[in-house]
Amino acid sequence: MRSNTQTVSKKMLWAGRIISALPILFLFMDGVMKLIKPAVVVDATVQLGYSEMVIFPLGIVLLTCTVLYLIPRTSVLGAILLTGYLGGAVATHVRVGEGPFPVLFPVVLGVLIWGGLYLRDQRLRSLIPLRD
Repeated sequence: MRSNTQTVSKKMLWAGRIISALPILFLFMDGVMKLIKPAVVVDATVQLGYSEMVIFPLGIVLLTCTVLYLIPRTSVLGAILLTGYLGGAVATHVRVGEGPFPVLFPVVLGVLIWGGLYLRDQRLRSLIPLRD
């Protein structure tokens, strides 16, 4: 079986890995915090209009999607699922009328997720070729 990294330059591969690492680290930390449920997480979630009971399951979903994104074979599926998760975060922050940063932060994470994947995965670049 041919690896998708064979046709990716080393510079592009490492740039993609570094760009992907930024949202991965944040989302992993966020998922773990949802499992631990410190008071700040519980308070913030309740202020957004969610029950405390949804925090743990959201952490499981977030960590599962992040792990899927980490595995090269399932990275596209993970990116799709994380895009949906982040879309829910945007919708939540828009619904409660928060300022631009809480609304745009998940969008930036999504751009980093797809940008990093685009740089490190030849299959995705073949599917979405960017031209001059």
